[in-house]
Amino acid sequence: MTGSDGPHREPGSDVRAAGSASERAREEEERAVEQALALVGGADRSSRSDRSGGSGEPPSRGRDTRGRRGPRDEDLDAGRSSNTHADRSRDPQAHRSSDSAPYDGRDNDPRDGRAASATAPAPGSEQPPLPDRALPPAKTSPPPPSWDRARAVAARAGRGGPPVTIRLPLDRAPGHVLAEALGALTDLPSFDTSAMDGWAVAGPGPWAFEAGAGLLAGRGPAAALPDGTAVRIATGARVPPETTAVIRSEHAHVDEARGLLHARRSVVTGQDIRPRGQECRSGEHLVPAGTVVTPAVLGLAAAAGYDALPVVPRPRVDILVLGDELLNAGLPHDGLIRDALGPMLGPWLRALGAEVSGARRLGDDAGALRDALASSDADLIVTTGGTAAGPVDHVHPVLDALGAELLVDGVAVRPGHPMLLARLSPDGPCLVGLPGNPLAAVSGLLTLAEPLLAGIAGRPAQDPYRALVHAEVHGHPHDTRLVPVVHRPGRAGGRDHVAPLRYNGPAMLRGIAAADGLAVVPPGGVRSGTEVEILDLPWAPATPWTEGCFT
Repeated sequence: MTGSDGPHREPGSDVRAAGSASERAREEEERAVEQALALVGGADRSSRSDRSGGSGEPPSRGRDTRGRRGPRDEDLDAGRSSNTHADRSRDPQAHRSSDSAPYDGRDNDPRDGRAASATAPAPGSEQPPLPDRALPPAKTSPPPPSWDRARAVAARAGRGGPPVTIRLPLDRAPGHVLAEALGALTDLPSFDTSAMDGWAVAGPGPWAFEAGAGLLAGRGPAAALPDGTAVRIATGARVPPETTAVIRSEHAHVDEARGLLHARRSVVTGQDIRPRGQECRSGEHLVPAGTVVTPAVLGLAAAAGYDALPVVPRPRVDILVLGDELLNAGLPHDGLIRDALGPMLGPWLRALGAEVSGARRLGDDAGALRDALASSDADLIVTTGGTAAGPVDHVHPVLDALGAELLVDGVAVRPGHPMLLARLSPDGPCLVGLPGNPLAAVSGLLTLAEPLLAGIAGRPAQDPYRALVHAEVHGHPHDTRLVPVVHRPGRAGGRDHVAPLRYNGPAMLRGIAAADGLAVVPPGGVRSGTEVEILDLPWAPATPWTEGCFT
């Protein structure tokens, strides 16, 4: 039916029209939301939500709240990548905001897009670009090796080369390591000798004697001594055959008038005579291979008949001091500090058995460092400083450029954790990179350089020993800690112990200057009365420091 009121409308038509408009508005709003989600990388989540009835994919299969990606994201990114390059060309500004910002792993990372929803375009605007590939997983460095593990790696690296043996005359052998076991070339002593100045006697006394000088050292064999007779004899002289004993001069009474010798004490057969072979027989092993040729070893070798010794060449070490801030002389000034490591490392490395060239100061010059490493013919190169990741820390980049193999890159020890060990080439020298702080550098010496040099020089591994520590020693939560200590005698029948020294910070040398060892403190520290492993220093302190100054 029609009339003046206009076209006929069915009941509820106004409501349906209003509903359609509202639905269209919701659809436009949803499209805007989808575009915004696409901008921030969330379109995949909305599609997953639709497929899952609005609940979304379980977090373990998608991206968690810290931006890590699961296997489902890789599939979704592959589906998004086809339009990426066209989108980048249309909106270079959006490309810069999404790809060029650095990733820091936080929720507002611009590449993750979750904090960028405020930049969503208005409905109907052009869709911004999407990333063309999945984000790479964040690179995580492996944890540094433990202190024990790092030392074992260094020792193995030192033993990696073929053994070398040279023969040196006795006067040049001290300080080297025996390449072979030292065997006796003759009996020691090689004949029966008198151990004292006195009288050689045969049979029971008293003994008749003849006046005269008697038997002296260095003379040939004497005639056999008849029973009941005596003859004067000097220390080291060859004992006549049939001699019963030697009576010391102070234990003898000489009756010059009657020409008789009387003993003031009872005489035991063989007394004060060093029989042939008493110390060793020919061919017997005297000293094992790997022994350092000390003055005493040298004397034994000479007594056993050696003129030269088979030894391992001393490892040759170059020292490169890095850092523009170091002074060679005078007082620190204007931000410059004295170089403590250059003067210290040479004598320390020599005490470890190395032949050391003079320290070279290179400053913070990557080119000079690379040239020095490439031209070195040493067995070991020791650098100071530059092992971290600062703007002038060139050791890692130079090692990379030379194709070196990093054997140890950081150690779980304090001080000195940025230390490193590298092999420059398969047949080339090793490099120990020490931190720049003095006590941290000492830690690096004892952790990496000492076992490496022992391996190169052929020294056997030293047996560790433990001692009581008389004080609580704080430790690092996770790393081993090396603390300077000094040995103290026990009191009133107590056990000997070690006492930790003050001034043990990474940049301090005052504590180590008074120390005769370093305590290996495990993570978490130790209580007083606990046994700890001790690393001996190659020397003892020259001065008996007082506890009040250093402990």
